[in-house]
Amino acid sequence: MKKQKLMATILTCILLATSIVGCSKTNNKKEEVTPSTSETTDTTNTEEEEKGQEKDLSASLTFAIWDNNLNDFIEQNDMVGKFQEKYPNIDIEVEKVKDDSEYWNTMKIRASANQLPDVMFNKPFTLSRFKDYLIDLKDTVACSNNELASGYAIDGKVLGIPMTSGYEYVYYWKDLFAEAGVEVPTTWSELEEVSKTLQAYYEKDNKDFMAIACGLKDSWPDYPYMEFMPALESGNGQNWNTMTTQDAPFSEGTDIYKAYNKVHSLFTSGVLGKDPLGLGNDQATTLFATKGAAMIALGDWGLQNIKSATEDVSQLGTFYLPTRNTESDPYNVIVQGDSFMGVTTHSKNQEAATAFVEWFYSEAWYPDFLNYVSSASAMKNFTKDKDPVLAESDTLCPDKVLVMYDGGGDDFASIQNETTFDYKMLGAQMSISDFDLNKEFEKLNAAWKDARANLGIK
Repeated sequence: MKKQKLMATILTCILLATSIVGCSKTNNKKEEVTPSTSETTDTTNTEEEEKGQEKDLSASLTFAIWDNNLNDFIEQNDMVGKFQEKYPNIDIEVEKVKDDSEYWNTMKIRASANQLPDVMFNKPFTLSRFKDYLIDLKDTVACSNNELASGYAIDGKVLGIPMTSGYEYVYYWKDLFAEAGVEVPTTWSELEEVSKTLQAYYEKDNKDFMAIACGLKDSWPDYPYMEFMPALESGNGQNWNTMTTQDAPFSEGTDIYKAYNKVHSLFTSGVLGKDPLGLGNDQATTLFATKGAAMIALGDWGLQNIKSATEDVSQLGTFYLPTRNTESDPYNVIVQGDSFMGVTTHSKNQEAATAFVEWFYSEAWYPDFLNYVSSASAMKNFTKDKDPVLAESDTLCPDKVLVMYDGGGDDFASIQNETTFDYKMLGAQMSISDFDLNKEFEKLNAAWKDARANLGIK
């Protein structure tokens, strides 16, 4: 009798898998994710689904996130219910943390207390921080289908599967540019001049106007400048790791010295408005969406936030942050994996947690989520065209050079902790009138050299 029941279960699973493959799916969204036609990938996915359906996994999982867009989609589309159609005995509790800053602080505390969630997200720069708390996912189907996961492996282990490919943009209002008589800048000096012109033109009638919106009250919104510009300066996506081999990485002539002097010049020119430290990111984004600002630098995820705050995006455009000095220099553009989903070693149900990760990146969930967000796909078997607003940046910059951003390894994280070097906070400090960047560089160089010696990093 048991054998008959087993055979019936297997036949049912095969018929169900066949019916799923045979069904057609309609999507009315402008951006449609299209599954790859690769027979190898399809066969592998089908086999993995059948194996998953044959397992009677039972567990209660916790899934910690900070992304508001993901949280909204999860709630609107009943993620738990859909997952339980395949794994009826696995329950999932979604833990929503306020923002990424609070997320990292919370995860750090929970790591020390051996209480990390079953499934968590990481950024490129936090993978090494939590590497001892994450299991290797290199043998999963999700990893094999992901374009970027293997490129971020640590010690040969894939500790997280990036959910999207992240690009950075400067969003701008075409009509505000046109009225002020400026064009999209293609060099750093042009960006400064365009910003000053916009600020002077609109500030006359609106004292709260910001040529560039940046909510420095939260400190992190300056990341397109403070985190990425050193890598963009010379096209070295490993710049943080390069710095760990230097005693004085903030000295004149280094990438970070040149990049931060550019940022300092921009931030102190008045183009961030009268009080950038008085606004958080949500306020700055709303200000931009209502055309109280002409530009804002955000990732592709920012498009959805902007669209949520305005009804008309017909005049919205994008261009890549032009950090180069002249038009003959390479137009470097950052690309990185974003939101690395991983399974923690603290999970008492790692097999069930891994099954959830596999399901998340399968046709049952990932394509619909990808259609919902503005970010680019990180999966080879699910392709997606860019939103027209974001695609404009590629039209304006056909000769861009992609820089694969790493985020820093173990040595960088150790030195950063030893010196309390916080590039995002440093950017916020630049908006303080009496801040002396050169003195800060001297302090950082001294602290950096001592940290390398104390930690034995060569």
